[in-house]
Amino acid sequence: MRIGVAVSGGTDSLFTAVLLREAGHEVLALHAFFLPPTQELRAKAEELGHALRTLGCEFAAVDLSLQFEEQVIAPFERAYIQGLTPNPCAVCNPTMKFGLLSDEATNLGTERIATGHYARLWGEGDATRLMRGLDPIKDQSYFLSLVPRERLARAVLPLGDWTKEQVRAELARRNLTPTLPSESQEICFVPDDDYCAFLCARRADLPGPGPVALTDGTVLGRHQGLWRYTQGQRRGIGVAWSEPLYVLGKDTAANALIVGPREGILTNGCVARDVNLLVPPALWPEEILAQTRYRQRAEPAHVHLEGDRLHLDFSTPQTLPAPGQVAACYAPDGTVLAGGVII
Repeated sequence: MRIGVAVSGGTDSLFTAVLLREAGHEVLALHAFFLPPTQELRAKAEELGHALRTLGCEFAAVDLSLQFEEQVIAPFERAYIQGLTPNPCAVCNPTMKFGLLSDEATNLGTERIATGHYARLWGEGDATRLMRGLDPIKDQSYFLSLVPRERLARAVLPLGDWTKEQVRAELARRNLTPTLPSESQEICFVPDDDYCAFLCARRADLPGPGPVALTDGTVLGRHQGLWRYTQGQRRGIGVAWSEPLYVLGKDTAANALIVGPREGILTNGCVARDVNLLVPPALWPEEILAQTRYRQRAEPAHVHLEGDRLHLDFSTPQTLPAPGQVAACYAPDGTVLAGGVII
């Protein structure tokens, strides 16, 4: 089979290409420029292409920087201005990697698109199911929960049964070194993972300072812009009180940051929009687990659809989810049932 592999130059995508070549597939290694291709980036891509050709892979590079700006970076920026906490990786996967890049791979004659995500797929066609990867530390099914099922049906995820340490060990055994051996940063387009500096550098009309207030309206001080804070945050609020304070919410109309003691950060549920159903609700198990942050254990919840909204009622109170983040619902066996964007 001729398979396209999304390659970045890192460990995971390199080993994905290696596994597919060793399995006898014809591999087209496809590198996307998500940022404007400077001379330095083009040189790195050439180095990556040379390394992959020596492994018997074809190589191609495609410039998707304009589309990435429009579909990932600009919405990321707008979300912060609106007081949200966006999840750009979860947006990038359906729109770019399994969207435009997958389409480019198809145009170049491939039957499937493979990535180095740590997640598993089983079934074919309409019966395709997304499942957690076996490595609990690296499992990335949460970030794939917004990818439509028809897109997943064309996908290949070879690393779902591997751990990160096994991948590194196998590359070392083959004497293979990634062209970009360091781990990728949290948000690929944000230098040094400093989103505040990134946003400040892009525009001057970010919302400015405003009051920090308790839920009863008592003003305790001033914040430096709502976009600098997220629900559940404790450190860096910048006001003193008789007990530790946490961010409970944002009143964008009044430009006010709402804070309170720890018990205020617990909630019984949340609502999500842009729902991506990966398993028909009629087939959902009685027990459902919900996850509203990447580094969070999924917890039991009652989940139901009302129109185009996904309602999650937690069995026990959970830390406030941040609007703009992803809510992913799982079956006990790790099957992803649905995903949505928290509102």
